[in-house]
Amino acid sequence: MQLKDLYGNSVTKKDFAARMETLAKQFEQGTGARPQYWFSSSGRAEIIGNHTDHNHGKVLVAAISCDILAAVSKRDDGVIRIQSVGFPAFEFNIADLKIDPAEYGKSVALARGVVKGIVDKGYTVGGFTAYTESTIFRGAGVSSSAAFELLVSEILNSLYLGGKLTKVEKAIISQYAENEYFGKPCGLLDQSGISLGGINEIDFKDPSAPVIESLVPPAGYTLVITNTGGSHAALTEHYAAIKTEMREVAAYFGKTVLREVSYGEFFDAIPKLREKVSERAILRAFHYYEENERVDRAARALKEGDVHTFLKAIGESGVSSLNCLQNCFVPGSTEQPVTLAIHISERIIKDGAVRVHGGGFAGTIVAYLADAEVAGYVAQMSKVFGKENVFTAQVRLPGAIRLDIDELLA
Repeated sequence: MQLKDLYGNSVTKKDFAARMETLAKQFEQGTGARPQYWFSSSGRAEIIGNHTDHNHGKVLVAAISCDILAAVSKRDDGVIRIQSVGFPAFEFNIADLKIDPAEYGKSVALARGVVKGIVDKGYTVGGFTAYTESTIFRGAGVSSSAAFELLVSEILNSLYLGGKLTKVEKAIISQYAENEYFGKPCGLLDQSGISLGGINEIDFKDPSAPVIESLVPPAGYTLVITNTGGSHAALTEHYAAIKTEMREVAAYFGKTVLREVSYGEFFDAIPKLREKVSERAILRAFHYYEENERVDRAARALKEGDVHTFLKAIGESGVSSLNCLQNCFVPGSTEQPVTLAIHISERIIKDGAVRVHGGGFAGTIVAYLADAEVAGYVAQMSKVFGKENVFTAQVRLPGAIRLDIDELLA
C-alpha cells in the first residue's frame, strides 16, 4: 500500500511522518513508552442513496481521504483508554459493558458498544491504550462517529482476533454500538462505507449479508464537501421521522420495510394510502424507490465509463431529496443554508453534480466535479460559507486498517 491510497496526492511522506511523530510524542508523554501499532479509519461520502439503508435499500458510498490516525499499544489489565486530541480522555474496563444513558452521544459509549458487539459474537478481547488525532472535517457530515467505531473495531480485531472479523461484521458491530449505546438510530451506510474502503454499491435487502460490488471512481473528478452551517444536535427527531414515515407506508401493506413492497403495489395503492398516512410519507416512499433505481443506474454508468450518466444520477438524487424526501431544511424554518448552497452550486458547476450530503436538514452538501473546476468552485463557496468550511477529498482505497508504517514511508 502507498500513502496516496490513503490520502490521494494531498499528503507527502514528510507530512505524514511529522503527523505521526507529533502523535507518538503525545503517546510517550502520557504512557512513558512509544506506541506499538498504528491504525487509520477514514471518513465517508454518500454518493447516492440518501435515507434508503434503513428500509433495506441501495446506496453508493465511498471512503474518503481524511481519517482518524491512532497510535496504539496493548495492555493486560482489561482497560481501554483513549485520548483524542482536543477532547478529554476516557477509559473503561471491558468487564463493564452495561448501556449507560448518561453516555449517549459520547465516544466512550461507542467504544463500549463495539466491545459488547464483539463479545456477543463469542470472541474474547483485551485492553489497549490509543492516542488519536483526526483530519475528518468537523461538522461536515462525513461520519466521524462511524470512523471512530470502525477504528475501535479494527484495533480489537487486529490485536486480539487475528483479523477474524470481516469488513461487513465490523460494520454491523459498529452500527450496533451507535444505535444501542450512542443513542443514534442510523442505518448501515456510514459504517459500511468506512469498513469497505473504495467506492461501492451496497444492497441492504438483507442487512446481515449485504450484497457489495466494488467500483472504480471516475478519473479526473474530485469531491468537494461544503459545511453550510447549522447544528445537528436538535435534529434526531427529523432524521427518525424519515425512517418512521417510510415504515408507515410499508406497514399499510403488512410489511416492516419498503424493500418488502414492490413499486407497483405502492403506486397502485396511493389513493387508499392517502387515507392512512401523510402525503409527505408517500413522497418519501417515492424517493426511496426512485433512489434505488438511481443507485443502480449510477453504478452501471461507472462500470461502463459513462461519467455523464453517473453525474446526472447524482444531480437527480439531490432534486429528489429536496422535493420528495424533504430533508434539505427543517420544516417551517427560514434558515435554509443547504438549499442555498445547492442553488449556488448549480449555477457554478459546468461538469459535475451536487446534492445534499448525509442526513440533511442542516450541515453539508457534496459536489462531484471535474478537477479543472475545483479551484473556482472552492473559491466561490468559500466566499459564502467560509474557507474553513469547504473541503476537497479523493476516494480512499482501504477502509479502517492497521498501518504498515515501513511500507508507507519506504
